[in-house]
Amino acid sequence: MERFVTSSDDQRIYTEESGSGATALVFVHGWLGNASWWNPARKHVASRYTTVAIDLPGHGRSDKTRTTWSATQYADDIAAAAADFTDVILVGHSMSGAYVCEAAPRTPQTRAVILVDTLKNLDQQMPRDQIEQMLALYRRDFRGAVQNVLPQYLFSADTPPDVRARIQREFLAADPALAVRIIEPLYAMDLRESARRVAVPVRAINADFSPTNLEGNRRHFRDYAVETVARCGHYPMLERPDAFNAALDRVLAQLTSPST
Repeated sequence: MERFVTSSDDQRIYTEESGSGATALVFVHGWLGNASWWNPARKHVASRYTTVAIDLPGHGRSDKTRTTWSATQYADDIAAAAADFTDVILVGHSMSGAYVCEAAPRTPQTRAVILVDTLKNLDQQMPRDQIEQMLALYRRDFRGAVQNVLPQYLFSADTPPDVRARIQREFLAADPALAVRIIEPLYAMDLRESARRVAVPVRAINADFSPTNLEGNRRHFRDYAVETVARCGHYPMLERPDAFNAALDRVLAQLTSPST
């Protein structure tokens, strides 16, 4: 079922709801993504869980007219998408890992958070001058950054060519100025403080393309564990959907067991 919910600043947020189950998995894509990134995972769990995939404002079929972009507003967007459900697990990929962490304390029905290839080392923060250089590159030559710079951070040698082509195509379809505005709030966040405020269990499904600082992250999250998907880059749910779904099953089994 397709529908729109309204954010706290009156943006229309596109959502897709499917599946059945007492627990709703709310899937939130990363930068310049959309709800369809989660299609294989949603289909896999549809007989056991209600699933809700959203297009964040600025993305996909949601409104793009917001004038002030912030992590707080993104968290409110996610809370709006989850509002109709009494038992929720928030699933966030890439930049939205930070936003589902921010949303969890604002969404009291949240049972757990699942992070997908994100927040892998909270002890390592990008220096401000490096952030400014990166944003300046996007502003100056967005196409060049997408084609020549970002691939080394997003794709591994095992990333399927069709996934690589799809991601680059979707990135290049974005308005460059808007693309910068909607990523800037991530770099204004205190990610460690957001992690500390998450009272529910946090599970990560990370690609082995870059390492996870397990012990470091456990100093910031109250309850944190990791599943690893081998031989893929930053998009495990698209690159190796079967392996990702198996990891998702293991994580959900842990989170929904009677003792959890």
